[in-house]
Amino acid sequence: MDIVRHTASVTIGFASGLVIAGAVYAFLTIVGVVPRLAQKTRTTAQIKGYESALVLGGIFGTLTGIFRFYLPIGTVGTIAVSFANGIFFGCLAMSLAEVLNVIPIFSRRARIQRGMFFIVLAIAVGKLAGSLLYFLVPGFFDVAAM
Repeated sequence: MDIVRHTASVTIGFASGLVIAGAVYAFLTIVGVVPRLAQKTRTTAQIKGYESALVLGGIFGTLTGIFRFYLPIGTVGTIAVSFANGIFFGCLAMSLAEVLNVIPIFSRRARIQRGMFFIVLAIAVGKLAGSLLYFLVPGFFDVAAM
């Protein structure tokens, strides 16, 4: 009976992972991060390299999450990887905001004529503060600890 339960668990986990990965890459495709980044940097000839890096990064990130292996890259390597992650998520957020035109729609619906700079600044500072708390204070956002 344990074999059936373990087999079902592995099958469901694998299928769920495939669905989530498909959804994430579909989202990235819809938002248009890669083509927009290539267009802004005038490097459309290297778009296949961007796509390959995105897929390989996803695979590598998944493997590090599953198998918990660590590469001895030191402080400089950690800073470089963190910087690259920040660039990726910043590009993703800006692409999403650009595609959805979130800020103009928000300002019209909230009838805000002045002060949008401070609203965007507050969002950015909040994101920065949350990121710093998450990465620098171990266990700060642990649900089990609350």
